[in-house]
Amino acid sequence: MGVDVGEITIRAAEDSDEAGLIELIGGCFATYENCVLAVDEEMPELRRMASYHAEIGGRAWVATDGEGAIVGSVAALPAGADGVELKKLYVASRARRRGLGARLCGLVEGFAAERGASFVELWSDTRFLDAHRLYERVGYVRDGRTRELHDLSGSVEYYFRKTLAAGQRPRSAEEVRH
Repeated sequence: MGVDVGEITIRAAEDSDEAGLIELIGGCFATYENCVLAVDEEMPELRRMASYHAEIGGRAWVATDGEGAIVGSVAALPAGADGVELKKLYVASRARRRGLGARLCGLVEGFAAERGASFVELWSDTRFLDAHRLYERVGYVRDGRTRELHDLSGSVEYYFRKTLAAGQRPRSAEEVRH
């Protein structure tokens, strides 16, 4: 069970969330050997999370604790004509095992449903075993494909995909809070 972080609120990401996102993702990466967060070289979108995703037709959200600290994030981007890609799903260790990851996945699936998408896909670092269990628990299937990122961390990622039911009703941030 995670440490109590008080009430968690999910809201649209803002460009001003930069420092909190870098702290969140840096903390997540720090738990894995040779997993490096090089913001300017490999994730410059963290410096302007909201506008970056909006400019390419996507959305981004953050989860904050009762003191306003960012304890979770997720983003969605269009993937081809009828899909959505789940990006940047991170949950601080102190906020895990409380359903937050599933709630954040639900936001992306709601975004996909609003767009009439038939699937959500994602790539996840092979080291992120807890994330893989979450994805599989909420209906994503790993198909065996991998890709090498040739980044500073030497990342290799697994591909996951979830087929959405026809007519799946979009879920708002308010609905996934509960």
